[in-house]
Amino acid sequence: MELFFLLLSIPILYLFFILCKWVNDSRDQQCYILDYKCYKPSDERMVGTEFCGEVIKRNKNLGLNEYKFLLKAIVSSGIGEQTYAPRIMFSGREECPKLEDGILEMEEFFCDSIGKLLSRAGISPQEIDLLVVNISMFAAVPSLSSRIINHYKMRSDIKSFNLTAMGCSASVISLDIIRNVFKSYKNKFALLVTSESLSPNWYAGNNRSMILANCLFRSGGCAILLTNNKALKHKAMFKLKCLVRTHHGAIDESYDCCVQKEDDEGRTGFHLSKTLPKAATRSLVDNLRTITPKILPTRELLRFMVVSLVKKWNIRHGSTLKAGVNFKSGVDHFCIHTGGKAVIDGIAASLDLTDYDLEPARMTLHRYGNTSASSLWYVLAYMEAKKRLKKGDRVFMISFGAGFKCNSCLWEVTRDLGDGNVWKDEIDRYPPKTLVNPYMEKYGWIQDEDPSTFKIPED
Repeated sequence: MELFFLLLSIPILYLFFILCKWVNDSRDQQCYILDYKCYKPSDERMVGTEFCGEVIKRNKNLGLNEYKFLLKAIVSSGIGEQTYAPRIMFSGREECPKLEDGILEMEEFFCDSIGKLLSRAGISPQEIDLLVVNISMFAAVPSLSSRIINHYKMRSDIKSFNLTAMGCSASVISLDIIRNVFKSYKNKFALLVTSESLSPNWYAGNNRSMILANCLFRSGGCAILLTNNKALKHKAMFKLKCLVRTHHGAIDESYDCCVQKEDDEGRTGFHLSKTLPKAATRSLVDNLRTITPKILPTRELLRFMVVSLVKKWNIRHGSTLKAGVNFKSGVDHFCIHTGGKAVIDGIAASLDLTDYDLEPARMTLHRYGNTSASSLWYVLAYMEAKKRLKKGDRVFMISFGAGFKCNSCLWEVTRDLGDGNVWKDEIDRYPPKTLVNPYMEKYGWIQDEDPSTFKIPED
């Protein structure tokens, strides 16, 4: 009998040993954000209402209908007049960019944000083990990641990744790469660099599905310092809890809704189709279906299951009982990609969010515009500047991108936050009592203009 229990205890002890090893290894696989730095371009690159109208009029291929369409899009975009554009726009050469224009735009961001981030964190460039750069619409040779390595003289054994064509959701894709590398290597530093290059990507044609992109995107960027060294967790700002990527590239309708292509005249631009909202909704639903069990407490999942069954049982009697998931039971803050007013409102409806939940995204859209993959970090910085982020809070990030993709992740705040960042000098002005739309004041008349009498204003 004793021999039997002894033999029985061996596999139990073995399983216990495996469990302890798994727990220990999983701790080493953690992913922490030590610090991040959003880019704030110089004031001479601000896009005011007057300048915006001038840029539109410079496109001589626009007809009356296209001009009116663009002005309407600007008025309803939710973007203010303190956003930033690349220098090429102010020189009037947006229709004939050079390679140097795209490189200059990126190097201004790199040299400012990365240097300040590493200096503030007390980390030298030679300590960086992993570099991931995502710039969707610009590819240079050598790569942008190589330019950063050369500029900061990083180590020869650094692991670098240069992502292009990943769209506005590329930040979360970059995080996924870092997370997976961290699983194989202990005590490492990673640098994530996210931005978008607008200089070489101005569309000079008159195709409505392609000129819209000219109005939506603005200059910006962010550099993020991460580690999996648990000895530094007391210095960390955030800890990654989970991450889910959803890719609908196999669905033709989703794949074709955001595509870089040429118009009938051979002019390259970024095509946004009318099926985009449907593709975004489809990918959002699939993404939430996967990540919801990972981020919500068991009691909420059980409540949803019970309510759904009851609703289904009583559907014949006209039951109005809601079976929606309460995301706030597992999430304290929502970091939403500032793809546009419609994107923010659509996610709000899907997740049943309040104006308080949407304030960071709406204010970021108004102040900085859609800065592509880096927009999430401006939204996060707004929450930090407002001193909303307390130790233990959970922040849900969600973004969309061409492909079509929906990517999301959940962060846990590891200490109370409220330090100065890109919002430092103006956070007290947000949110304003009345959110003034300067474009509405300047171009609001366009919405009621009689097409038969409408004319493009002369310079």
